[in-house]
Amino acid sequence: MHEDEHELDLNDDSNRNNESRPSVKEINDLALVNKKRHGRRATDPVYSVLSQQPVEANAETGMDSENGSKIQATPVKKEKTEDAGKPEDEDKKDDAKPRSKTPLIILAIVILILAIIAFIWWFDTRNQISTDDAYTDGNAVVMAPIVSGYVSSLLVNDNAFVHKGDVLVEIDSRDYAAVRDDAAAQVGLAQAQLESSKIALEMAKVQYPMQLAQAQAQENSALANLKKAQFTYDRQHAVDRRATTDENIDSANSAQAIAKANVDSANAQLKIAALVRQQLLQSQNKVTISQEQLRQAKAKLAATELNVAYCKIIAPSDGWITKRNVQLGSFLAAGTPMFILVNTDIWVTANFKESQLERMHVGDEVNMTVDAYPNRQLHGHVDSIQLGSGSRFAAFPTENATGNFVKIVQRVPVKIVIDRGLDPHQPLSLGLSISPVVLFK
Repeated sequence: MHEDEHELDLNDDSNRNNESRPSVKEINDLALVNKKRHGRRATDPVYSVLSQQPVEANAETGMDSENGSKIQATPVKKEKTEDAGKPEDEDKKDDAKPRSKTPLIILAIVILILAIIAFIWWFDTRNQISTDDAYTDGNAVVMAPIVSGYVSSLLVNDNAFVHKGDVLVEIDSRDYAAVRDDAAAQVGLAQAQLESSKIALEMAKVQYPMQLAQAQAQENSALANLKKAQFTYDRQHAVDRRATTDENIDSANSAQAIAKANVDSANAQLKIAALVRQQLLQSQNKVTISQEQLRQAKAKLAATELNVAYCKIIAPSDGWITKRNVQLGSFLAAGTPMFILVNTDIWVTANFKESQLERMHVGDEVNMTVDAYPNRQLHGHVDSIQLGSGSRFAAFPTENATGNFVKIVQRVPVKIVIDRGLDPHQPLSLGLSISPVVLFK
């Protein structure tokens, strides 16, 4: 009886084990699902457990081959075994099916579209070149005083627009005005001296010829008197002494001596009067000296007037005031920078590679965009191409006569004049980045 109960318990346990164990079809279905998820040789623990073969019972003893427990043998039908092999064959058939060509077609279409876009871009840009190394350029004049002094009036502010001829700064000019007045007085003195020299020259032109004529007349008179005295002297000495008196002889001697002295004096006066030409030249030279002195005085006056005028710093052209570093009442030495005047004439300096200059010529049309104003389109033309690379005119030119030479593509500055597109109410500052596109003819 105990043996029957024990056998009954074993049968119940075996039945429960058989009920809890899944069937072969369920195992194969689960294995198929797991294989699709993890591959043909998946090592998933669930797949490994479910893929184990059903435990075969010992037909003779009715005992489990592993633990020796008695179980009820469940015959395995051949049909189920054949069914178990069907899912794997179906998977192989699924793997053998050709994959979809849709992704390849899409990829080919995308590549074709990109190729078309690239061809269109090349076709549109084959006759143009561009560079990012371009900036706005212009004339920036450093304003500095010519004379030194204290600033008495400051009439401009930072970034203000001024017109040509506007007074920007005034320097105290009282000292320079005093020097100017002294120079003006010197001019007056030189003018008076010149007038006096001219009058003396006119008088000399009349006086010196008269003196010459007078000297000649005196000489003639002296010669006549000498001749008369000589005749009297000879007559007194030619007669017998008894026929004359000593008084007459002495008188004749005295008259002769006086006549000779008068002749000598007349000759001397005539020699002096004969220098009329030289005397006239001397008077003329005095006039010339006075004229040069007057010119010198006028030059000094003009210099002092310039100094007075230099006390007012005037704008040389239209433009904008930048970098102002002068204040009212400050002392300015001659040549001290006060501010920079940026001219309204703006152009673009573009540094193109040397390999981009083959087809570029003066007059080529240029389209430009400004990074600061993306919506603004500028139009211009190539004005000139610098005859030298930027490195050649640098402060320290590159020295290539060394052993360590590395070839670097040089850049050449190109001046581009802006023809249209500028906004007078929104001017371009110097140094803004420009993107020029040169259109070849």
